[in-house]
Amino acid sequence: MNPQLLIVDDEKNQREGLRAALEDHFDVYLADAASSALELLEKEHFDVLLTDFRMANEDGLKLIARAKSLPKPPVCILMTAYGSEELAVEAIKRGADDYVPKAKMQIEELEFRINRALRSRKLETENTSLRQQLDTKFGLENIIGQSPPMLEVFDIVKQVAPSQATILITGESGTGKELIAKAIHQLSSRSKGPLVTVHCGALPANLLESELFGHEKGSFTGAHERRIGRVEQAQGGTLFLDEIGEIDPVTQVKLLRVLGERTFERVGSGRTLSADIRLVSATNKNLEQMVKAGTFREDLFYRLRVIQIPLPALRERRGDVPLIARAFLKEFAAENAKIIADFEPEAIDAILKYNWPGNVRELRAALEHAVVLCRRDRIALRDLPASVREAAPMQPLNSILEPSIPASPSLTVQEAEKQLMIRALQECGGNRTIAAKMLGMSRRTLHRKLHVYHLEGF
Repeated sequence: MNPQLLIVDDEKNQREGLRAALEDHFDVYLADAASSALELLEKEHFDVLLTDFRMANEDGLKLIARAKSLPKPPVCILMTAYGSEELAVEAIKRGADDYVPKAKMQIEELEFRINRALRSRKLETENTSLRQQLDTKFGLENIIGQSPPMLEVFDIVKQVAPSQATILITGESGTGKELIAKAIHQLSSRSKGPLVTVHCGALPANLLESELFGHEKGSFTGAHERRIGRVEQAQGGTLFLDEIGEIDPVTQVKLLRVLGERTFERVGSGRTLSADIRLVSATNKNLEQMVKAGTFREDLFYRLRVIQIPLPALRERRGDVPLIARAFLKEFAAENAKIIADFEPEAIDAILKYNWPGNVRELRAALEHAVVLCRRDRIALRDLPASVREAAPMQPLNSILEPSIPASPSLTVQEAEKQLMIRALQECGGNRTIAAKMLGMSRRTLHRKLHVYHLEGF
């Protein structure tokens, strides 16, 4: 399908001549005035607007400015017999994509300029689309959570991401620390730079130093050529060090220098290089205890923990479990070409009761297992892994929440029950089905009691 081209010129011979020359490669429309051209632009989408500068009542620059304000503006090229450098500059300022003097205009050159502008527009559109895809993939939109603990995490991420502060993400394995690191990078001013990830626990001490800082040829046995380290690769962007608690004492010292002086040296080199990076790290270990035990440098710990983002375990945000489970169900059903609508009641009940010691990572694996084994259009209890099917009953709410409810001789049974209900709903992110299970009552009973205690807003 040819691009749609609108030619605007108040000289008939000029209009007709351009149409005859261009109609083999474009679907050409004609207008003899800016007003009629604007009517066409508002009714139909055009890929290209080719307009004369001097026309009766209105010039081409004003038409271009109005065309560029449309929801889907065309590529705009200005033609004029009154060529000057000042006019060319003004045309570009008004939004023109190119400028063609009539006196020097050749049809082949005009076609070339039109196609070049169209290619540039296509590339710009593709880049915008790619950026939106990256935002969706790595931004907070990709992290599922509506519970109060996760909403607090999201709020912190949005607040600290635009800064240059060093960030330490803590939490159990499988809680999504790497996803949070990617979101921080994507929401930061360094998002156009690289995000370089190093899993410190996967590398032995003698290789980690070289991996981070690089090395020169011949600096140690096996160093057959110069290697650029991850710090250097991350210049202008973000360096994410996962499992930061695993780094050895020598590398800790070098990392401290990076954070303090913003410089480093390759292994085997005396040349000092600058480190223009933003450091985000993560750990499932208690670094404070490691500092007390003497296995982690105290000064490095404080440099890393300028901002700390603790991630809650999945059992601490049970209200998010059904949301995450259904997201994984949709993903794996599509991946395995299956049509699976939802969960059987017994299956979702088992998923809610299970404590998920492996957190979101374990839930993901369990859902892939269930989808692969599912025989019908709903996940049944038998489709789940044995560890989930045989889950112990959910811990009673009072054993979880009682310590935070102050004992008072004046506290009535009704007031205590009201406080328990409030806490249950807060723990579950407002999910009444889960709150009812934790309270040991039916959802209908919970609904009735919420009405009695005037808590319908929860």
